Amino acid sequence: MTPHEPAVFFLSLKVHLWLWVMDFLQHIPNHRRTGHYTLQQNQNAQHGEKYSPSAMSKTSGTDPSSLPGTSSVASPSSQHSSSPKPGSSPRHSPNTRSRPQPTCQRCNSQDSLDELEMDDYWKEVENITRSGDGAGRGEGGGEGEGESQEEEQQKFPEEGEQEEAWLTEAGLARLFDDSLAADQDQEEDSAVFLSTLTRTQAAAVERRVTSLQQTLLRRRNRQHLPDVRDIFRSPEKDGEPHKLKEGSENGQKDPSSAEIETELNVEVAFSEQALTNRDNHQRLKVTNSLNSPDDKLPNFKLLRDKTGQTKIGDLSPLDMKKVLRFVLVEMTALFDTAGIDLKTHKPVKVKTRESGLFGVPLSTLLDQDQRRAPGTKVPFVLQRLINHIEEEGLDTEGLLRIPGAATRVKSLCQELESCFYEGTFPWQQLKQHDAASLLKLFIRELPHPLLTVEHLNTFIAVNKFPTKKQQLQALHLLVLLLPEANRDTLKALVEFFQRVIDHQAKNKMTLNNVSVVMAPNIFMFKGFRSKVTEQQEFSMATSTANIVRLLIRYQNLLWTIPKFIMNQVRRQNMESQRKQNKERAVRKLLKKITTDRPSDKAVPEESSQGFIRVHAPQFSKVSMAVQLTEELQAADVLTRFLSQDSSVTVKNEELCLYEIGGNIKERCLDGETYMKDLFQLNPTAEWVIKVVQR
Repeated sequence: MTPHEPAVFFLSLKVHLWLWVMDFLQHIPNHRRTGHYTLQQNQNAQHGEKYSPSAMSKTSGTDPSSLPGTSSVASPSSQHSSSPKPGSSPRHSPNTRSRPQPTCQRCNSQDSLDELEMDDYWKEVENITRSGDGAGRGEGGGEGEGESQEEEQQKFPEEGEQEEAWLTEAGLARLFDDSLAADQDQEEDSAVFLSTLTRTQAAAVERRVTSLQQTLLRRRNRQHLPDVRDIFRSPEKDGEPHKLKEGSENGQKDPSSAEIETELNVEVAFSEQALTNRDNHQRLKVTNSLNSPDDKLPNFKLLRDKTGQTKIGDLSPLDMKKVLRFVLVEMTALFDTAGIDLKTHKPVKVKTRESGLFGVPLSTLLDQDQRRAPGTKVPFVLQRLINHIEEEGLDTEGLLRIPGAATRVKSLCQELESCFYEGTFPWQQLKQHDAASLLKLFIRELPHPLLTVEHLNTFIAVNKFPTKKQQLQALHLLVLLLPEANRDTLKALVEFFQRVIDHQAKNKMTLNNVSVVMAPNIFMFKGFRSKVTEQQEFSMATSTANIVRLLIRYQNLLWTIPKFIMNQVRRQNMESQRKQNKERAVRKLLKKITTDRPSDKAVPEESSQGFIRVHAPQFSKVSMAVQLTEELQAADVLTRFLSQDSSVTVKNEELCLYEIGGNIKERCLDGETYMKDLFQLNPTAEWVIKVVQR
């Protein structure tokens, strides 16, 4: 060997190494190189192996060996081979080397996410990056404020701010603010509310009051805060403290039965159920098979409630406000019981457009739409896009997955902005895939995410619960906590996604396919930036896809109010009335009201004979007596009323029998409500038939 040969050899090695690095970088999507992923993973490292990507795969019903995230941990070579590469989609990356496709075919199962389906996720991310979101809003889009939209870092609350905001939202600001202590009504409301909490809910409140007290004492050395020991009394007679202990309570069950159970118990607080079964779930993590090829989503159904199911929108605004307070406390208690730390984000101000269609806040869109049609709950443009896609037919293969041409979609976006409300947009020329791309663009362009800045990471943290049942319970509470506009818009979307899935035999879009395609559109947004590691990004992909999958699969359950929450609202109303009646007792005696003469209401006398009086003030037949039987349902009452009043021109589905007064303000009854059972729950209520706006 000559003296120059070693130098030549090492120079050649360097060149080959440099070429390999450059080739590797070309295979990394742009959003990975720039860090333009808009979510911050919920500190998986703090939870150790329990919340690692491999553990995530257990909760999302996925074989770890099929996940890009888990295979990337094994070795650098396996990490490289399973990275989400544009090269896996030659159509979108003609200049990159395509990797060998797996021998498996596209999965038609609704149950688990396979690697081939996750490729659709990364292709969708690449399409989003290449589309240059927001470019079309200012150009021909009206006022062009969208171009000045700011990208800000997600902001975590300062020390104590999270607890303070939480207590304020729960209506318990009196517990930390001395200035509110003199407000008698506020003090009584807080006392009544606290008296209805379960032990896990009370523990969640106590934990945050204690934490805030310690923070304020450190910050201001304030000595006159209410003592948490004076606020809470331990409900256990045996002297056990409120603090939740590790280990099981009563009711040991076979750990293998946790996921098999398909009935959802909504009569007992979810956090109480989680506390009872906590040890069983821990064992389930160890004994549950990780190699099952058919980890099905359970067919959950609600236990039959003879007093009727309550849907969002069935309650009066006053009762709904109480529902949200209880849901917030219950959701926090459920996460506390599972040992999942929640780090919410502060909403930040982002420059947004004040008119238009894309890049406009939901509240602004609905305000301008409600001026045209009062009562509108979902933006017109989203409704019209969904209707157009359905009118063109849902059998189109790859619907939602195959993107429209980027330049054409940009042009259509600008045309929609200028022509939509004038009614001159050429809908007949809009192609199916272009319409689907516009729908996804609309979701991504919202200045704040559809699932809200405050709750977005909490939605992702749902994957940390050990069973699908607990994931569904947590998701149920989170959906209820969304603002009304976000909740209604999300409902319209998941209903549309289900209709697409119903045509999967033709369009090849299963539940999993739709979920992985829509996940980046729902969870990636323009208002924030945060850098995540490659491992976090893998985990986030499967986590967000699983959340969308659960939202679609269980939508019929998620937009209902659990019975245990309704019972707490009823107890709060009864306790408030009892306190009010005490205050009025003296005045009633002095004025001798109602004691010397019979009540004008005939309901008590009729009820004692097994009848109720149903009122219908909007119609010519203003009331009728109905005999209570074991099988009488609310729908039967409406049918009988329509048969007796021939002047009524509305249809049965346009009417609702309302429960008014007693321990509820107002509630539209489910048609399958058994009237005798509900009467026993609320004997002093009035029953009124009214036209309802669905």
